[in-house]
Amino acid sequence: MLIRVDPARPTPLHEQIAAAVRRAIGDGEVAAGERLPPARELAASLDVSIHTVLAGYQQLRDDGLIELRRGRGATVRAGADDGRAGVVELARQLVEAARRIDLDEEELVALVRGLRTAGGRPGA
Repeated sequence: MLIRVDPARPTPLHEQIAAAVRRAIGDGEVAAGERLPPARELAASLDVSIHTVLAGYQQLRDDGLIELRRGRGATVRAGADDGRAGVVELARQLVEAARRIDLDEEELVALVRGLRTAGGRPGA
């Protein structure tokens, strides 16, 4: 599993770490029961504080994706759901709704991009 962070991005580093692990779980790159890199080693390889890695791991624990055990590290929980299935379902519903009002693909993509750049607020 490859984890990268970009300090230039506005997303906090610990959230970037959590997102990379979520993506790896969703893509099947990391299986249930598999151990994640030790926080100290990951922090050194990413050139970030161990507290940053631990904050990312704690977020994943709070989301129910991993288990953290002192001395045993972080392992992916059985049945871990990265949330991707829910996003795919919402995207399917969005496409269906757009078709019902005859919104073409370009208009739909422009609408989504507009929401993203406006911080999720229509017309902002």
